[in-house]
Order: sequence, then C-alpha cells, then structure tokens
Amino acid sequence: MRAALERRQPDLRVLLDQVNKPHNLSAILRTCDAVGASQAHVVWPHGVPAVHRHSSAGVGKWVHVVAHPDIGSAIQALRTEGLRVYAAHPVADAVDYRQADYTVPCAVLMGAELWGVSEEALRLVDGLIAIPMLGLGASVNVSVATAVILYEAQRQRLAKGMYDRPRLDPETLRRMLFEWLQPRIARRCREQGLPYPELDEAGHLVRRPARRQWES
Repeated sequence: MRAALERRQPDLRVLLDQVNKPHNLSAILRTCDAVGASQAHVVWPHGVPAVHRHSSAGVGKWVHVVAHPDIGSAIQALRTEGLRVYAAHPVADAVDYRQADYTVPCAVLMGAELWGVSEEALRLVDGLIAIPMLGLGASVNVSVATAVILYEAQRQRLAKGMYDRPRLDPETLRRMLFEWLQPRIARRCREQGLPYPELDEAGHLVRRPARRQWES
C-alpha cells in the first residue's frame, strides 16, 4: 500500500459528467487505480452513484470520489487547484488524444454515452481531445475511452519519471496510508476529532488508542 501511494499522481484526475451507469463508473475507478490517479470527480445531482463491486474489482475504496452539483462548479473547483481540463469530444477541432500534454496537472472530462459532453462544459474546458475511429462506429464505450486516454497519460508520465518519486506530500501520504491500513480506527478518529495514531514501518499501530476513543 505504501508503494502504491508513492506512485499516486494527485494532479491526474477524471471528471465524469452524468456518467451514471454503475458498471461504467466502477470500471473507470478501476482504471484510475491502475494508472495511479487517486481522485475521480463526478457530476450527478443525487450524489455519488453506486459502485458496482464486480466491475471495480474492489478498488473503489482506493480512489476518492468527489461529487459536484453541476459541471460549472466542478470545472471551477479543478481550475482552482491549478488543473487543466481536457474534454473528450469527437468534433472536427478536437486534437488526437495522444497530442495532449498529460504531464501538466490535468483532468479528463468524459460525458455520458448517450449525450456526450454538454455544451456548457465545452465552453469552459481548456481543450478538446478525441480518439481516432477507423471502423464504422462513431465512438467506444465511455469506460473504454477513459482507459485509453488515461493509459496515454500514464505513458507520458512514466517517460518523464513522474512515477519514480512520491508526488504526495509526506503528511498526505501518511494520512492516506493510515486510512487504507486502518479504515475502522480512522473513521472513529474522524468522528471524534482525534488525531490518527502513529504506524510503524509494518503498518501496525505504534500505540493503540484507548478503546473507548474509537470503538462504538
């Protein structure tokens, strides 16, 4: 788990606009984990859609899902963090997805399969990318398209050595490692406003907190 966190890319994310089918969302989260993207942002009026356990292969708990009420506030939140937003949209002025620079802080915006990226989103993004289609179909499944683009992002970042050193700051890495290794205790500490106990190199508690502090 520590090794996985040391390869996490906090400035590589996906933004999903109304991608509400659980199997698609779950498959995308699985790809995010595989390439080291630790966050997925979703625009869905009813909060975070359900994650299909089989499609996500259990990795949904390793990728933090952030819900937004609308696409405008979602893009603004990413911009505030300094991320560039690329929208995957097959139009004439979109560039080949391999030509975009994913080594900069960025998020890939994917729209729902039926509607695609909304007109509002197209006005707000920093660039349009598309996957060339050489067959008779106009597009591929949204989870497949997301995987294709994220693996190109991984390829570019590997070539630049961005997986060779931890990109999370030490405090964030320590916090996330504790939450991954000790989820039950972490939840109780958050509920009661307590700091996380220290872990040793093996991931065990250095000093176990009093049971009344974190158990119900």
